[in-house]
Amino acid sequence: MILDEIVADKKKRLVEHKNRIPAIKMRSMAEKTKTRSSDSFYENLKKPGLSIIGEFKKASPSLGEIHSKIDLMERISEYNESVDAISCLTEEDHFHGNVDYLKEIRQKSSLPVLRKDFMIDEYQFYEAKAIGADAVLLITAILDDVQMHDFYMLARELSLDVLVEVHNEEEIERAMKINPRIIGVNNRNLKDFTISLENTKRLRPYVPGDKVFVAESGITGDGDVEFLRDCGVDAFLIGRAFMESENPRALAKKWKELYQKK
Repeated sequence: MILDEIVADKKKRLVEHKNRIPAIKMRSMAEKTKTRSSDSFYENLKKPGLSIIGEFKKASPSLGEIHSKIDLMERISEYNESVDAISCLTEEDHFHGNVDYLKEIRQKSSLPVLRKDFMIDEYQFYEAKAIGADAVLLITAILDDVQMHDFYMLARELSLDVLVEVHNEEEIERAMKINPRIIGVNNRNLKDFTISLENTKRLRPYVPGDKVFVAESGITGDGDVEFLRDCGVDAFLIGRAFMESENPRALAKKWKELYQKK
């Protein structure tokens, strides 16, 4: 399964990262990094209406290389005027990400930034804080219950919000043990990479109303927005549609307006 391959490659990359900046130094850097005073990732997603997380990524295992029509800085400028948070891929081997992209985004945007990666080691949480992330992703499918709890607590101690990603009923049950504030349903099957928005519809009843409910993957058209609106989704995480758009600002505005129509 591709997920196993990604995790295996991440373990190798972690050795490189720790060789460059030892764990004790990374922890010190994180602890010296001040938490920003602007609205948090959670607060920006929780407000009334549709919240949108605009993503920046160079590639993915399912799509291959993504040929963006506008450069990073122009994209961030458009995101600054239209979305509520930014997601940045930092996984190197399969998504062609890099922590330097997140650092660059942090310099150009006051929006909360999610470090989207395969978080399997506490080192990555200190690194996320040190590079300026406001939130991190926890993928239930690659973590056991102890890791889920410990990583969630570490993130919150570092004042990082956490988007907990699930794919099925069993993962929601496990995720609820840590009482997360934000739950995301990935509509992409990580075994065969097929996409179905029915995944969000099926899992919505299992998520309590006091949680911020995020739909991830597969949002590419007006019909998808209407379908997910009717499912009771609070926020969208949008990657491909924005990355391939010449004007993500206009697209975000259009979809927020569509979401309001019932």
